[in-house]
Amino acid sequence: MATAQAGDERYRELQLARFGVSVLKQAKWRELSRAAGDVRGKRALDLGTDNGVISWLFRAKGGDWDSADLTPHAVRAISRVLGEVALETDGTRLPYPDGTFDLIVIADMLEHVADDRGLLTEIARCLKVGGRAVLNVPRRKPWGVLHPVRRALGLTDAWHGHLHSGYDAASLRALLPATLELRETREYVRFFSYALDTALNAASGRATPATRVRTAKGTIPLNSRDLDQVSGAMRMMYPFMRAFAALDALLPFTHGYMLVATLERTPGAREA
Repeated sequence: MATAQAGDERYRELQLARFGVSVLKQAKWRELSRAAGDVRGKRALDLGTDNGVISWLFRAKGGDWDSADLTPHAVRAISRVLGEVALETDGTRLPYPDGTFDLIVIADMLEHVADDRGLLTEIARCLKVGGRAVLNVPRRKPWGVLHPVRRALGLTDAWHGHLHSGYDAASLRALLPATLELRETREYVRFFSYALDTALNAASGRATPATRVRTAKGTIPLNSRDLDQVSGAMRMMYPFMRAFAALDALLPFTHGYMLVATLERTPGAREA
């Protein structure tokens, strides 16, 4: 038991260290945290955070949280980071009673589910009336200039495990049940951030065939030995990567490559 616990602590440390030098992961956390608002005292659920760091950070802000994801590997990774059991779901049915949660955060999951409309219906069912859902998805951007480069590198939808290429406000509204209303969308990760992510993936060879197990959520390392140590060189480069990504501010009128949507559970016909 002590050995297993020490292994989980080491795994968590490595995942948090990787988060500490990832400009994109930090941008995702900022957007999700802003959209979720004050979580203290709330009954909340996070879905799809694959390595558990977002789950860990939300718990540090307060609230009573559950976590779930789509594959055994993703569930195991989240559980190792949190030190508690996460649940597995196929995305068609969430294992919770109606009206359980004040808040549901869905990070990088909707695009991995074949029946994305069904998952949104389940999210509405599990929310209390007046509850909030925060959704992080790829932004539909068919003419994005970096897409051909990423496809050439093997960073395709299939490699990521995406069954849907992306969403915008209109396509999300078309999927929502009558009891879930779109309140806000915000786009982030513009050209410079996405170019940085593309370059880092190319340099690491992440899209090339590897021995790590690939799942419907992509490649998820389950063991500390599969997680690369954050090198001193990467730590030294981090301020420059942040500065490069900050150049996104020069492109305020372009669409981002990622989108965060804030949804609200509204009364249905029987509840009104």
